Amino acid sequence: MDLKFNKNEDHNKLLLSELKQRIAKAKLGGGKARIEKQHAQGKMTARERIDFLLDKDKRSIEIGTLAGGGMYEGHGGCPSGGVVVKIGYVSEKQCIVVANDATVKAGAWFPITGKKNLRAQEIAIENRLPIIYLVDSAGVYLPMQDEIFPDKEHFGRIFRNNAIMSSMGITQIAAVMGSCVAGGAYLPIMSDEALIVDKTGSIFLAGSYLVKAAIGEDIDNETLGGATTHCEISGVTDYKAKDDSDALRTIKKIMDKIGDFDRAGYNRASPSKPKENPDDIYGLLPHSRTEQYDMLEIIRRLVDNSEFEQYKEGYGKTILTGYGRIEGWSVGIVANQRKVVKTKKGEMQFGGVIYSDSADKATRFIANCNQKKIPLVFLQDVTGFMVGSKSEQGGIIKDGAKMVNAVSNSVVPKFTVVIGNSYGAGNYAMCGKAYDPRLIVSWPSAELAVMSGNSAAKVLLQIEKASLKKKGETITAEKEKALFKKVKDRYDEQVSPYYGAARLWTDAIIDPLDTRKWISMGIEAANHAPITKDFNLGVLQV
Repeated sequence: MDLKFNKNEDHNKLLLSELKQRIAKAKLGGGKARIEKQHAQGKMTARERIDFLLDKDKRSIEIGTLAGGGMYEGHGGCPSGGVVVKIGYVSEKQCIVVANDATVKAGAWFPITGKKNLRAQEIAIENRLPIIYLVDSAGVYLPMQDEIFPDKEHFGRIFRNNAIMSSMGITQIAAVMGSCVAGGAYLPIMSDEALIVDKTGSIFLAGSYLVKAAIGEDIDNETLGGATTHCEISGVTDYKAKDDSDALRTIKKIMDKIGDFDRAGYNRASPSKPKENPDDIYGLLPHSRTEQYDMLEIIRRLVDNSEFEQYKEGYGKTILTGYGRIEGWSVGIVANQRKVVKTKKGEMQFGGVIYSDSADKATRFIANCNQKKIPLVFLQDVTGFMVGSKSEQGGIIKDGAKMVNAVSNSVVPKFTVVIGNSYGAGNYAMCGKAYDPRLIVSWPSAELAVMSGNSAAKVLLQIEKASLKKKGETITAEKEKALFKKVKDRYDEQVSPYYGAARLWTDAIIDPLDTRKWISMGIEAANHAPITKDFNLGVLQV
């Protein structure tokens, strides 16, 4: 291997090391002391409960591990958004599990907690996956109630989703393993079946202190809403468990009896590993986000047998389109080519930029995949659409709109991997979060923003200088340098993949070598939900 490869490899492995450290810290939740306190109460932690529940010999993926990172520091922080979400298998059935982390503010709901819970339900709804709730929460975090309580995508939407999923026949099971108070008390009761752990689980609309204040009644929490009350008097819950492990074993038994699901019927052959070494990805991916590289070499390390059948190989070369398999699943891949390419007319096109011919090719390929019922995988490393008079006169806006239209109306499941840049309208055309990918992940090398920090700083500098010129003033070299640095530093923080992951713009930041697993498990989940509508581009200026 050459020196450049080795430098790239060192850089990307350092990024991976940072990722692993951040994930390890997030998994500690509220910290070791609070974990020990939970154990002293005879309770497992959220992660221990999920690990106990999921089949040991099966894989799992975690959604939003880094959610909440760097947010709410004035409130003590909210690692992993105060809730753990995993897609895995229980009694050999794929499902999604949501567990409140009581080590983080007693499991209270921050705004990001609500967003993450809604994301879990969205995944369940889109893929018709069974969903299991492991409840242990003090309810809404009151100092921020205005950001979690009343709006459409806030706390109340969760119960609306409970009702919608029930009408869709999606299995919902809830185990109350700690506090379950106020509005949150509706979640387990709106599930198909509800369990409660004796002595540690409790459900009530108002706790004993509030009952005393409201109506003057003296009562303890256990009598008010404990396991005996709800299993033997109110009938609110269906099963009483003696401890956490007993509750989780009961869930396994319930899941074991569930019938099979209707399949979407996506094509799958026997899985094969790539012939090209996936470890090479670390050396192929350049240190700088502005450097050129051949995306085709990345694809060959992601697909089975390293076989990728290109569609329109000689046309629209700044987007690669073609067919392959990932762990046996047939996929259509749309990827930004990151090296400078030459057209048949002898023109040079910049890598990572979407030109009219590339957008046209991608649109037609997306339509083909919808026609053939082939899931789509988008590999993003895009700086945007080509600009300038030639592109505008050539109809770049129209061609870009066609591609965005095709992505928007696609009915096959879509999966997005942000490998490098994800800037501006390129993010949209390449199936960014706003375009409903079933799963969207980024590599540690990713950047997400309207534009790069360098470009943003230059644009804002031009605006500032023009404003001063109108006033008859000039900007000094020193002031220009300071303003440029201020803007660039702010943008550099915001383009970080960790900034996006904290806000759930992506479902996870992953090791590139885990990409195949994420896509494979994602398609397996999508196979639970047959396609119920036709692909239709609607009205479009052709």
